[in-house]
Amino acid sequence: MSQKVSVSSIASSAYVHIPFCRRRCFYCDFPVSVMGDRLRGETSGTISQYVEVLCQEIAITPAFGQPLKTIFFGGGTPSLLSIEQLQRILGALEERFGVAPAAEISMEIDPGTFDLAHIAGYRNLGVNRVSLGVQAFQEELLQVAGRSHSVDNVFAAVELIRQVEIPEFSLDLISGLPHQSLDQWQNSLEKAVALAPTHISIYDLTIEPGTAFGRYYQPGDNPLPTDETTVKMYQMAQQVLTSAGYEHYEISNYAQPGHQCRHNRVYWENRPYYGFGMGAASYVEGKRFTRPRKTKEYYQWVQAGGVIDCEVTPPEEVLLETLMLGLRLAEGVSLAMLAEKFGEDKVEEICKCLQPYFDQSWVEVVGGRLRLSDPQGFLFSNVVLAELFEKLG
Repeated sequence: MSQKVSVSSIASSAYVHIPFCRRRCFYCDFPVSVMGDRLRGETSGTISQYVEVLCQEIAITPAFGQPLKTIFFGGGTPSLLSIEQLQRILGALEERFGVAPAAEISMEIDPGTFDLAHIAGYRNLGVNRVSLGVQAFQEELLQVAGRSHSVDNVFAAVELIRQVEIPEFSLDLISGLPHQSLDQWQNSLEKAVALAPTHISIYDLTIEPGTAFGRYYQPGDNPLPTDETTVKMYQMAQQVLTSAGYEHYEISNYAQPGHQCRHNRVYWENRPYYGFGMGAASYVEGKRFTRPRKTKEYYQWVQAGGVIDCEVTPPEEVLLETLMLGLRLAEGVSLAMLAEKFGEDKVEEICKCLQPYFDQSWVEVVGGRLRLSDPQGFLFSNVVLAELFEKLG
């Protein structure tokens, strides 16, 4: 007898990891393979082999009948894929799960890694949202971060995106880079707004162990900006971007009205999703699972049947995940939903736990939803979440 799965628990989103880059950025701790000058997928047997194994994983993954409504190609640098390789992966997803007619198909792309023919090919295959990894508009900061593109590459990339009329265009920036000043940050924000993307993501630099930055710097030390400066950078981004008409809909994300990232909302709303590729995470049938981060181990795992051997996430962890993810959103989390899933007593416990932060105006309830205030609540989100994990964990 086949297992019954409720419609609400069926994944209709897929994340696909493409782990190839020209070079490893100094802040990056993602599972990637550095390709050097082997830029394009069709010239690289390494990428071709990976696509083959990736499609095998897709083919052996159980499907429950709901077509995919969002697909997100992340990396790495997915724009190193050839048109044919992207077509192969999308075909595998269509064959296994189906793809809804109005699906959002997103791709992370880097300046200097594609030309007009390639971006047009992606567009023709259905890519309707791109996320351009700009990070900074100053040559010296791009070099400090280990990026492989120039500022000129950024403007050329935006022009190509406009030429092929990709409807959703996001731009990524990083604050808190070594040697970065408030003036440079304001200049980057203003240049980003002038390019008029439909979406802008702002990420505060995190020093991760094992990265080049992790070897060079200790958090809080020069030449990293001080905590006071990074707070000013966050506040400046909020002021500049909201004044320009962008909605601050998530801690790190801003969108023009009607242009939020549908795929990323799946994560923040703690809904199920498939993950494919080296190091990719999935959340299916109540199980969170991360694939092997090294190429050889990932290939062996797929050849062995791609078995997801983990337990269903217990309710107390689901609650903490729901709060941790949902409080990233400007609208926060529905108290009625929390009561329905976890009980009225648990909602009362959450509110009691958060009382000191209600008093400080970091947390508020608006329209029956528990949310962090903007910008102060967002700025101190880690403090609020640490309290929840300590008291409820």
